[in-house]
Amino acid sequence: MLAQLDGGVPEEERETSSQEKRYTVGPRSVAQHLQVAGNERYTQKSLGDAIFPTLESALESEGLLRDISEEAADPSQWDSGDLERIAPPGSLVRITAKGSLFDTRYAASVFSAYASVALGLQGIGVDLADAPKKTPQGKGKSGHQGPRPRPGQVQPERQLEDAIVDFEGPGGVDGNSLRSIIRMARGIFAPGLHINLSPVDSGNVLIGSRLQEGRQYLDTEADILFARYGTEPQEWTLVGSVGSYGPKDTTVPDFNFFNPDGAVDRGKFADSINGLMKHLGGMGFIDLPQHPGFSLIPFAVYRTIPRSSSIVALRE
Repeated sequence: MLAQLDGGVPEEERETSSQEKRYTVGPRSVAQHLQVAGNERYTQKSLGDAIFPTLESALESEGLLRDISEEAADPSQWDSGDLERIAPPGSLVRITAKGSLFDTRYAASVFSAYASVALGLQGIGVDLADAPKKTPQGKGKSGHQGPRPRPGQVQPERQLEDAIVDFEGPGGVDGNSLRSIIRMARGIFAPGLHINLSPVDSGNVLIGSRLQEGRQYLDTEADILFARYGTEPQEWTLVGSVGSYGPKDTTVPDFNFFNPDGAVDRGKFADSINGLMKHLGGMGFIDLPQHPGFSLIPFAVYRTIPRSSSIVALRE
C-alpha cells in the first residue's frame, strides 16, 4: 500500500549540506565577501507494488485502457454483440463487478475434511444419517480403496478426489457423491485459482480469469485464501487483456480431415479437434469461455478500499 501511495518504498536516503565563506582583501580591490550554502537530498526507492498503478495510469493516459464496467453490466450490450465490438480480443480493459474465487483443490480439501469429521462423529456414536450405515470397505477399515497394483505395475497418479474417504452423511451425501463432484470440477475448472465475474444481475454472463501461480495474484495457500475472502460474491476489479469470447456456434464437427488421396490434412485435423473442444466448452464441460462471456488474461486483480466519509471530513 505504501508503495502505491508514495510511488515506491524508500530503500536508501541521503542528505548532504555544505557551507562556504570567503573573504578577499587586497590593495587594489575593495573587500569582497562570498558566502555559499548548499543542500542536497537523495532518495532511492524500490518500485515493488507501485509498478502496476504506474502502468495503469500510463495506459489510461495513452487511451489504451478502457473501463467497460458499465457496458458489461448492461444485458443489451451482450445480446447485441456490441460489447465484443467495444472490447475485441486483445484489447486492454478494466472491469469492476461482483465475482467469486474458485479452486478445485480447495473444494477437494474441504470435502475431505468433511468426510473425516463425519467419520469421527460416527466413531463416537453420533448418527449423521437417517438410513442404516454402510459397511466400510476393506475388512472394516474406512477409506476409499482401489485395487492393489500387481508387482511391477505402475500405480496411477493420485487425484484430488482420492483424499475423500468413504462415509455416509446426512441427506444421502457420501464419499462417492463428493468424489464425483470433484471429478466434474477438475474438468470444468482446471485445478488452480480462478476468479469468475458475473457483471449481469441475471448471472447469465461469466467473465473468467485463471490466476497463474507464481505471478503474485493473491499468491498464498488456498485454505488461507478462502479463509480470508470466503466464497460469497463480492466486488472485484480485473485489469487485463481480453483473451477470447465464447463461440456462439458449438456444433460437433464432422471430422472429415482426409484429402482425396487418403492423406491426412493436418490443418483440418487440428480444426476438427478444436471444434470438438469448442463443443465441449459450449456445454460447460471443459475450462473454456462460454458464450456470451469471455476470458481475461489478467494483469492485476484488486479490491477498492472504501473510504469512510466521517474520517475524510475530519481530515479536511
